[in-house]
Amino acid sequence: MQSRFVAGTDEAGRGCLAGPLVAAAVLIDYERLSHSDRRALSGLHDSKQMTEQRRLEMFPCVLRAAERVSVVVRSAAGIDRRGLHVTNIEALSLALERLAPGEEAICLVDGFRLPRCAVPHRRVVKGDATSAAIAAASVVAKVTRDRYMRAVAPRHPGWGFEEHVGYSTPEHRQAIEEIGISPLHRRSFQSVAYSQLELS
Repeated sequence: MQSRFVAGTDEAGRGCLAGPLVAAAVLIDYERLSHSDRRALSGLHDSKQMTEQRRLEMFPCVLRAAERVSVVVRSAAGIDRRGLHVTNIEALSLALERLAPGEEAICLVDGFRLPRCAVPHRRVVKGDATSAAIAAASVVAKVTRDRYMRAVAPRHPGWGFEEHVGYSTPEHRQAIEEIGISPLHRRSFQSVAYSQLELS
């Protein structure tokens, strides 16, 4: 039997060369969902496998259907200071804690256990493909991050952030080799794209 309240937590931007990491948590109250909300949520799956247009269509559906939404953003500089894994776990934990899902909620996290999180939760491998709540959080995190990267792209011309939003593409790696890195780039990655650059 499905619990009335289900919270899902996921992140976007973990594998990027530039830009922030964004963690999101979404609480769904299944008893309060309308028929159209249920139909919309049934179409959710891993946001990275959706087209951008589909994610943009799903984003307002998720916000309408969710009881609560929480978003945590961590900058490239913060990732460099603390390390990617530590930053990711902390952001996911904080997103879930800020959601305040309540004791009756089943709380699911995509792929990770959160050792210091105050909210009891379950790790779900490939959860964004199997849980509507995690997939909803995935959409919120990905759309939020992509919109940010496109908004700041004009301030950092030459790297093509408006196209690849900071992910490692051939064009992005070539831009790094030709013009170096921007303040949005993560210096802590051991990336082939960075191997020819002086980052110290």
